[in-house]
Amino acid sequence: MTRCPNPLALLRPFRPHHAAGAAAVGLALVLALAAPAGAQTASRPNQGSAPPYEADMLRLAEMLGTLHYIRPLCGTPDAGRWRDEMQGLLEAEQPSEERRGLMVAAFNRGYESYRQVYHSCTPSAQLVAQRYLEAGARLSRDIAARYGSN
Repeated sequence: MTRCPNPLALLRPFRPHHAAGAAAVGLALVLALAAPAGAQTASRPNQGSAPPYEADMLRLAEMLGTLHYIRPLCGTPDAGRWRDEMQGLLEAEQPSEERRGLMVAAFNRGYESYRQVYHSCTPSAQLVAQRYLEAGARLSRDIAARYGSN
């Protein structure tokens, strides 16, 4: 099993990509991240503590890692989009070093777990990608709805 020596090396600055399904998730991420990040930045008395939406953010990071692996495997034109989305998530969230490490680990876990299972694009891989696009968009909207006004 080959591992990236620096897990943060998977992350790079945002460059927009265009794809129908990807655009929906990207828009949902922007909406979801703008409010919680602002709420967290505005009141940082417990800067080291995790926000109440932490489990959802970690799940979203893992989904992004999975999409970062599986979408290019299936030849979609949004190869770098999901790493870019993760970078945007980190920039919007401005987590502590500990939380950042957890989020990056979740992204890498999503990538690595599917890399071990899928070596070519199969109907199952395509289904996973479609379901994760839908679930990621739904989760992003839920985070924004639940925690956006905090």
